[in-house]
Amino acid sequence: MPFVNFKTNKVVKIWDGIYGTLGHSEQQTFGHFTIDAGTVLPEHSHFHEQWCHVLEGELEFTVDGETMLLTPGMTAHIPPHAPHSAVAHTQCRVIDCFTPARQDFIELEKQS
Repeated sequence: MPFVNFKTNKVVKIWDGIYGTLGHSEQQTFGHFTIDAGTVLPEHSHFHEQWCHVLEGELEFTVDGETMLLTPGMTAHIPPHAPHSAVAHTQCRVIDCFTPARQDFIELEKQS
C-alpha cells in the first residue's frame, strides 16, 4: 500500500484528548493526531523512537527533563526510552512518527 489517505482512515482514540488516524509500514507508524486544548499527557516512555511535529497550536513538550513550547513548524525528537510528557495549551494538530511500528496502536485500530 504505497498511499494512505489520513482523511478517510478510522479515527482512533490514543489517550483521553488525543485521537487521530494512523498508517503503518513494517518499520514505522505514522499518525495524524488532534490533541484537545488542556490535555495533559503524563510522563511516560517507550522503546520506540518518536518524532512529534506540530502543524497547529501550542504544545508544551518535555523530553528527558528539557521543556520547550512547540508552535507550528517545530518538532520534538524523543529517543527510545526517554521519559517525556506534554500539555496542550491550545487545540493542536500534530504528525507523530514512531520507529519501530507501534503494535499497540495497530491493536487499538482493530478494537475501534
